[in-house]
Amino acid sequence: MEIVISSVILLGVIGGIAAVILYLAAKKFNVVEDPRIAEIEALLPGANCGGCGLSGCGAFARACVEKGNLQGLTCTGLDADGCRRVADVIGAEAGEYVRRVAVLKCQASCDLVDPRNHYEGIRSCAIEHSLYQGESDCVYGCLGLGDCAAACPFGAMTIAEGEILPTVDIEKCTGCGMCMEACPRSIPTIVPLQKERMVWVACGNRDRGPVALKECKVSCIGCGKCKKTCQHEAVEVKDFVALIDPSKCVGCGECEAACVRHSIKSYVVD
Repeated sequence: MEIVISSVILLGVIGGIAAVILYLAAKKFNVVEDPRIAEIEALLPGANCGGCGLSGCGAFARACVEKGNLQGLTCTGLDADGCRRVADVIGAEAGEYVRRVAVLKCQASCDLVDPRNHYEGIRSCAIEHSLYQGESDCVYGCLGLGDCAAACPFGAMTIAEGEILPTVDIEKCTGCGMCMEACPRSIPTIVPLQKERMVWVACGNRDRGPVALKECKVSCIGCGKCKKTCQHEAVEVKDFVALIDPSKCVGCGECEAACVRHSIKSYVVD
């Protein structure tokens, strides 16, 4: 009985000493975090998408507080009001807000391309792309296996049943770029959302015109009609495909109307 009592007392003493040591260590190494970090993090989407260029929402909030302003810091999941709220927490100016969204450099749905073979394997664009050119002759087109949709943390990109081409829900899209990183062919691209109409070239085919004509019914052939039509010098043709400079584009839509291949698309902003 004495051994049991002695053991209990000894364990109690050891436990007490350990508790004191842990308490002193906690006091010594305690790091007091600025409460504004938690306040800013609560305003963020919490998707930890990395669209800001940092490891996640916590890192973004910490960077805002440490820097004291929002210069060079942009959370793709925040709208103009959200940016203002974050700026108010750190006592800074929100600055000009430019929303960015994803658009697709391809519009080759099932009825617009002629499949040459059928892929039977793991449903992954990255894997199919590493094995061969894809089911159609176009080596620049969407593979349609949904890597982009799976990567989107906001549910803004989906593929309808029976389709191969994803669709982007502009209202949900934050422009984080996760879909672009997941796509082995860089079909999604991030562009600024203009105030009235957003215009982009929905094709990335860099083959010469005669070849592109055979590969897809809506491929850009680099004819240059859009460039000749644009009065704002916002369009150029490079590597046999048209490109639109968002900084010069005014959203007039004249290039879209001039495109005989219907390779240029637009989105009217509400």
